[in-house]
Amino acid sequence: MSDLKNLAETLVNLTVKDVNELAAILKDEYGIEPAAAAVVVAAGGAGEAAEEKTEFDVILKSAGASKLAVVKLVKDLTGAGLKEAKDIVDGAPAPIKQGVSKDEAEALKKQLEEAGAEVELK
Repeated sequence: MSDLKNLAETLVNLTVKDVNELAAILKDEYGIEPAAAAVVVAAGGAGEAAEEKTEFDVILKSAGASKLAVVKLVKDLTGAGLKEAKDIVDGAPAPIKQGVSKDEAEALKKQLEEAGAEVELK
């Protein structure tokens, strides 16, 4: 019984690559077409997708009514010059910062929305 439990645990912890290799071995060496492999692959992929995202992109969707205030804020937040900040705002939708933590992204979004901008986190 413990051998079966170990086998089950091993199967559950297989990576997608391992499942594909196992399916190929079962088909080539034993003539078994494992339809259940697709279920295991789907379950494994869902687990990986459920991992919490740690890096976010702050995207300016539009400057809103207070374009000047948003340009000044973008300048301060990015460290860009006034012309570069204006180009970012004029080119909306445009990324303000990429690969930032969730807390930083939410803080940036809050500041930009208070200035009148429409912001999206990806």
